[in-house]
Amino acid sequence: MPQKYALPGQLWLLPQSQQENLDLDRRQVIAVVERAYRALREGGSDNPVKTIVDGPDHRSLSYSMVARDSGSGTVCFKAVYEFDPRRTKGAYGFHSFVFLVDDTTGAPIALMDVVKLGPLRSSATTALFARAACPDARTALVVGTGVQGQAALPMLVAAMPELERLQVSGTYPEGLRAVQDSVEGREVEIVTDLRKAAGEADIVIGAAGLSVTEEVRRDWMKPGSVAVLLGYGVHADVCHGADYRIATDAAQMQATCDDLRGPDGSLPSVDAQLPDILLGLAPARRGPEDVVFAYNSGMAVTDAALGRYVADLALAAGRGDKVDFW
Repeated sequence: MPQKYALPGQLWLLPQSQQENLDLDRRQVIAVVERAYRALREGGSDNPVKTIVDGPDHRSLSYSMVARDSGSGTVCFKAVYEFDPRRTKGAYGFHSFVFLVDDTTGAPIALMDVVKLGPLRSSATTALFARAACPDARTALVVGTGVQGQAALPMLVAAMPELERLQVSGTYPEGLRAVQDSVEGREVEIVTDLRKAAGEADIVIGAAGLSVTEEVRRDWMKPGSVAVLLGYGVHADVCHGADYRIATDAAQMQATCDDLRGPDGSLPSVDAQLPDILLGLAPARRGPEDVVFAYNSGMAVTDAALGRYVADLALAAGRGDKVDFW
């Protein structure tokens, strides 16, 4: 029987405060995100390329996405606005939401703040990339200590509990402490020599913001390692110099990764896409010595699937506010 999220004419609002401390299972989050990627190839799901507006002098960055997840029967409309994304004015602001609709009944589900939902699904995607490209990894390094950096390691450990060494590189003491506290029962080392740490890591995660001061280079990385980029912290020469390149979606990579383009504006080709890798239709690497570059571009189909999962948890917990809207 379909869930009753709100009465006809009402809209269910789920601000971030109403999503805190839900009974989230990271392994289940990874499974939900993986099913969403698989459904893109198995039929019924759709995820058009995002629309992006970059303001004058990088004053602001805005983008919107729409997608349908066939597995949960959910349509998602997502909008994001960032002010001062490069942190040059000291006035950074971030606002985002998703509007979810049940595509089996036509009824609205919720309007949700996704300030943490985005990092949740991005970290799950990073874990899927890392597990596929480097299943025997023992050391992981995350560059960046913001919301994305804080979400990366606990999700990675949920996917790869055999990891033995966890490291973080960043410039903000409070962010470094937050990353250290993010993985319960595990030590997270603070890196002072990024080059040395990158040379020892099996998995490197670029999760920093635009203000990052140092990035991992291609010649720092050891054979057989993988670099997953979802923000900043991994230099463009890793993309261009990698032995093998994978992405969530090749077309979206073309639309969103201007910072990775060479002097002539070119990008190297993508060897495989994540949905095909998860279905066994393409390999995550060619050989054991390959340095693999993985481009993690957020896809709204995962926001749809994970948003529905979180909304159902919030509904069961009696969260949110229902307002007359239509």
